[in-house]
Amino acid sequence: MSESPQRISITEALSAAQDTRCLELGSGVLNRTPEVFQQLFGDKPALLVADTNTLAAAGQAVQEAFRRTGRACREPFIFTDPKLYAEHKLVTELEEALKGHDAIPVAVGSGTINDLTKLASHRAGRPYMVVATAASMDGYTAYGASITYQGSKQTFSCPAPAGVVADLEVICAAPEGMNASGYADLLAKVPAGADWLLADALGLDTIDQTAWAIVQGGLRAAVADPAGVRDRNVEAVRQLTEGLMLGGFAMQSARSSRVASGAEHQFSHLWDMQHHVYKGRAPSHGFKVGIGTLAVAGLYDDLLSRKLEDLDVADCCAQWPSEGECERAVRALFRQEDVLAVALKESRAKWVDAAALGGQLETLRRIWPDLKGRLREQLIPRSELKAMLLAVGAPVEPQQIGISRARLRASYEQAYYLRRRFTALDLATRCGLLEPALDAMFGPDGPWPMGRPWSRKI
Repeated sequence: MSESPQRISITEALSAAQDTRCLELGSGVLNRTPEVFQQLFGDKPALLVADTNTLAAAGQAVQEAFRRTGRACREPFIFTDPKLYAEHKLVTELEEALKGHDAIPVAVGSGTINDLTKLASHRAGRPYMVVATAASMDGYTAYGASITYQGSKQTFSCPAPAGVVADLEVICAAPEGMNASGYADLLAKVPAGADWLLADALGLDTIDQTAWAIVQGGLRAAVADPAGVRDRNVEAVRQLTEGLMLGGFAMQSARSSRVASGAEHQFSHLWDMQHHVYKGRAPSHGFKVGIGTLAVAGLYDDLLSRKLEDLDVADCCAQWPSEGECERAVRALFRQEDVLAVALKESRAKWVDAAALGGQLETLRRIWPDLKGRLREQLIPRSELKAMLLAVGAPVEPQQIGISRARLRASYEQAYYLRRRFTALDLATRCGLLEPALDAMFGPDGPWPMGRPWSRKI
């Protein structure tokens, strides 16, 4: 397969998507929302769903556009909580409101509003569309909604929007940090792609050529101007927004988040499940993923410096824990019952016996010289990623999102157990190299030197 695919156009990506049929992206396109709505849903009435901020940013203009064109639009459904987040009770609240009429929801907002509307619309048995107000994440066009339910963030299966309107004037004016968060989420596709190359090479997760091309084809161009995104340059923000939308189309096409998510997202999921807050609020998804991206890039930098073609497979197999030892390690690492339950389920699903491990590692030894070159071609060194995140205005130190270096180090092992998806965390663990790599990264000459002992337990 080619790791440098040709860039795929929006039209080609839409043809591969399973749910979204229209993307209106450009400057001054907000007034085209009623036209897009009619193209998708005919003469059905519309219902705008927004919060007080997104109503002001775009909702009132969209409402006025519907009024001007004479198309039916009910009074907007407005979430008024200033600390709004995607919690399940709000899905139920919106779902009940939708049951009282047949209007098609138009979500006006970004991650939270989109996810609430996506799941409520699905449960009410109707499609929806979205008007984007920030380039803050790739979830606009992704199937599934990330909702906090019974104390933990969970992904609920539901279709992506039928259409998206993304006005670059609105997105360029998004509150400080939102587009930087989206940039960090898009940059994460670099190490995520390396994780997929790794799993594919070991015969564990075959690369979907179409989805790979949609995400990776234009990725370098989409992240090429972080300072432009910070400075609200229209072209830089257009490239970012398009890249994020393409990520969602690829997930629709493959019906998997593997195409856009690897070990870096496992750090974010871990901190979500631990209910991490900083200064009274949960850090944005993109900022958590950005720190995860640097964490994984550092691990790859270490792994790529090693001659894994000389790996002592017999020693790795001798040191490999039994299934019971693995379970005991998981129970020692996690105290929250809900997180423990997930870790036990996922670690059992990906555990292999020593014989299977030996087969994988022998394959790795044979292919490593070639695979290492392909991984280097895909990856961007950690130091360069850090400079890019700095340029866009995203956090580059874990303390900036309230994660100590000790906690970040502990998060590597915890994140490894939280998902069965094969990533750099699995490679390092199966080769017995995770602890040596962490010793280097958190040692005096590493990117995150620690001046005091650290604890595994959080």
